[in-house]
Amino acid sequence: MTIPPGATIGIVGGGQLGRMLAVAAAQLGYKCHVYAPDEAPPAAEVSALFTRGGWDDETALARFGASVDVATYEFENIAAGPLSALAAEAPLYPPRRALEIAQDRMREKSFVRDLGGRPPRFAAVSSREELDAALAEVGTPAVLKTRRFGYDGKGQARILAPEDAAGAWEAVRGAPSILEAFVDFSAEFSVLLCRGEDGETVTWPVPRNTHEDGILARSEAPAPAELAPQIREAEALAREVADALDYVGVLTLEFFATPEGPMFNEMAPRVHNSGHWTIEGALTSQFENHVRAICGLPLGATDLVAARVEMWNLLGDAADRWADILADRTAHLHLYGKGEARRGRKMGHVTRLMR
Repeated sequence: MTIPPGATIGIVGGGQLGRMLAVAAAQLGYKCHVYAPDEAPPAAEVSALFTRGGWDDETALARFGASVDVATYEFENIAAGPLSALAAEAPLYPPRRALEIAQDRMREKSFVRDLGGRPPRFAAVSSREELDAALAEVGTPAVLKTRRFGYDGKGQARILAPEDAAGAWEAVRGAPSILEAFVDFSAEFSVLLCRGEDGETVTWPVPRNTHEDGILARSEAPAPAELAPQIREAEALAREVADALDYVGVLTLEFFATPEGPMFNEMAPRVHNSGHWTIEGALTSQFENHVRAICGLPLGATDLVAARVEMWNLLGDAADRWADILADRTAHLHLYGKGEARRGRKMGHVTRLMR
C-alpha cells in the first residue's frame, strides 16, 4: 500500500528521533502528528499537529490513530498493548511484535539466539535466590539488567564478584531482570537496516561506536576494515531478524566484535542514535528511508557521500558550546530543542564529513 505525499504520519513519542523523522517527512511532502504525554516535546515544534496523551490511554490512542494515515513510534519504552487501539485505526509500523520482543531483554536474547545469533551467556532473574543461581550458571563478572524499560545504561548494575549480588539486586529494586556475562570485545558496532513492506532491504555502511558511561558518545563510518568479516555475519543476522518479524522501517542491531565473532548486544525497532550521521553522510538518511518504508515508497540509496563520517553526541551542557562548534565550518550541528541540560541527557549531535 502506497501512502502518497500530502498524507499525515502519526509519530508516537515526541523526542529528538521523532523531531528528525518529522523533518524528513516534511521534505517528502508529508504532515506529521505527534502523540506524547509531555507538555511541549521537541518533535511537536516541527510537526503540523500535536496531541498530548498518556502511553496507556487506549481511547486517546484510538482517536489519534483515526486522525492519521499511517503511524510509527520513535522509542521502545512504551507499553505495546495499548498500541493495539491505535493499530486498529491506522497501519502501524514497525509491527507491534517487534516492539514486544525488543522491550523485553529476555525475549530479545532468546529470539536472536533461536535465529542462530550469538548473545552473551544469560539467565532470567526474578528473585534474590534466582540471582544466586544465575551467577552460578553465568559466572562473574556479569551485569544485571532489568528486563524492561532500561536504556543508556539505566536499570543496570555490575557484579564483579558474587558478594556484589545483594547490592546489584537492590540497585534494580527487585524488578524482573536478566543476568548477562561480561563480554571481552575489541570494538562495538551497529547494523542499521531498513526494510519495506515488500521485503526490499537496504543497509548503511556500518559505524564503529564508542560508549561512555553506557551512553553512545561517538559513531564513525565506515567501521575499520578488520571488522569486515564480523560485519558480514552481523548483517546476515540482521536480515534474518527483519524477515522473521516481517519488519517495516528502520531496525538497528548492536554488536560486540569478539574473537568468536559478532556477539549480539541488543536491538532497537526504530531509527537509532548510531545512525544520525546518515543525515549528512549518506545519500539517504535513516529518517528518510524510515518514512519511505512505512509509506510504501521505494527505498533510497545508502552509500556514503564522503570517505569517512563521524558523529558525536552533545550530552548535558556540551550543547552550550554551539558557537565554538559552528566556528568549525565543516561541522553540522543539530540541537534538539530540549530545555534542561541534565548530565548525560542528549541535547544534540555534531556530524563531520571527511573528504
